[in-house]
Amino acid sequence: MERDILKEYNVDVAEIEREVAAIISAEDTKKKIESMYSESVKDFGVGSVLKGKILSIVGDNVVVDCGFKSEGIIPMFEFEGSSEIKIGEEIEVLLEAVEDDSGLIKLSKRKADRIRGWERVISKYKEGDIITGRVTRKIKGGLLVDMGVPIFLPASQIDVKPPGDIAQYIGKEVTCRILKIDESRQNIVVSRRKLIEEDREKRKKELLTEIEKGQIRKGVVKNIADFGAFIDLGGLDGLLHITDMSWGRISHPSEMLAIDDEVEVVILEVDKEKEKVALGLKQKSENPWLHIEQRYPVSSRVKGQVVNIMSYGAFVKLETGIEGLVHISEMSWTRRINHPSEMVAIGDMVEVIVLKIDREKEEISLSMKQTELNPWTVIEEKYPPSTRIKGRVRNLTNYGAFIEIEEGVDGLLHISDMSWAKKVSHPSEIVKKGDKIEAIVLSVDREKKRVALGLKQLSDDPWVKEIPEKFKVGDVIKGKVAKLTNFGAFLELGKGIEGLLHISELSNEKVTNPADIVNIGDELEVRVIRIEPEARKIGLSLKKMSAADEKNNAQTASDANPQKPIAETAKNATEN
Repeated sequence: MERDILKEYNVDVAEIEREVAAIISAEDTKKKIESMYSESVKDFGVGSVLKGKILSIVGDNVVVDCGFKSEGIIPMFEFEGSSEIKIGEEIEVLLEAVEDDSGLIKLSKRKADRIRGWERVISKYKEGDIITGRVTRKIKGGLLVDMGVPIFLPASQIDVKPPGDIAQYIGKEVTCRILKIDESRQNIVVSRRKLIEEDREKRKKELLTEIEKGQIRKGVVKNIADFGAFIDLGGLDGLLHITDMSWGRISHPSEMLAIDDEVEVVILEVDKEKEKVALGLKQKSENPWLHIEQRYPVSSRVKGQVVNIMSYGAFVKLETGIEGLVHISEMSWTRRINHPSEMVAIGDMVEVIVLKIDREKEEISLSMKQTELNPWTVIEEKYPPSTRIKGRVRNLTNYGAFIEIEEGVDGLLHISDMSWAKKVSHPSEIVKKGDKIEAIVLSVDREKKRVALGLKQLSDDPWVKEIPEKFKVGDVIKGKVAKLTNFGAFLELGKGIEGLLHISELSNEKVTNPADIVNIGDELEVRVIRIEPEARKIGLSLKKMSAADEKNNAQTASDANPQKPIAETAKNATEN
């Protein structure tokens, strides 16, 4: 019916049917395409590695067609390392997002490369295998090594000993052993140190079969300590002790060697069981002590340099490896030396005489003083007894004063030779340090190097004539208190003559301290009660003065009253 109506209006029904069929067909095709696209997206979801074709470069991005309804973009920096970006080139990319805000697909070439690289590494290597790669950068805890994928080389696994700055390896190729592969985290840990240790162990075993005492071998200085240096002989370290470095004196191994120096050493001892090797450097040359007597005969005069100073002497270097000792007693004929540094300093050049050689102990005894004339050999001729000398008081002791007669020659002025009559308890009562005085030579002992001097001998002995004539027992004299002791007071009687006022002669009453009765500086009238020329003593009394006064008073009273006996008058006077 509907077709009849259409015919009445002259409408071509067949044409309409054809158009309708075409529309239906187009819709079916569209649905099929949409269905295929949907299936495609399902097959290549986010995180999938796809193949794509480079279409163009827009700004800092590369446009890639991956077969989606819209193109994808990759930042240009992900192509770093590629020689050139070629339009039309097929590459593998990782689908990161189907569409971003701009409607484009987000892709990553770098992540795709890493996935493919990881797959190649996993398929090719396993734990324990050896790989080679280039160090790309330093990260926390170690280095990243590129071998198609970045792998981790911990700092502790770079070398046998910790390197100073691991950044020095950046850009260098390293060969390592794979320690661990973590597939879930796509992480590989490698060790360069492991290979070094394995190689070293192999070479050590070979070396131990070849090395023998007396051989000369090359090595590299690996480490330096205060006591020596460790030399890598190629798989095994040997110790080069500081005492085997040089025949001469060295304070520290660093004076001769530095780390990484290549040296030739002599094998001194080998303990293959303990894997220990003792090395020598000085043994490459002849021991300078072998013909020492020919080069430095006893009594020969030689020059050398002071290289060390001890409290007992100075060591003088005659040549490399040959040092002799100048004992402190061999430094000067006359000077009293407390320490060798008073005579020499390190670096000084000195002339010495060879005294003795002990080749077995490698010791030489030297003398500085014997290069000069011993002044004590002519001392007796120069200063015979009774010679008047002038000198300076150099030092004081309890028993006397040392007078410097000439440089290095002292004479002793004993306390007993300071005064004829004065009791001298200490030299400072007569002389002071630094005083210039005149004295007389009493005696000279060349062997003991002693000169005895006298001060009192400059004048006549007052006990010979002056004192016996001037002082008589019973005389009343005046004196000044010069010194107090626990047993009495010494009075100055003039011209250096002293008398003792004993504590028992101070008073009729008991006196325990002389200072209770007299003081230094007091002028007293005393009576001479004793003179002993042989003992050189004058005894004085103060209490005898009181007794004499009483006797005089009694005599005066008796003269006034002749009827009264003198004895009774004296008795009454005493009682009063």
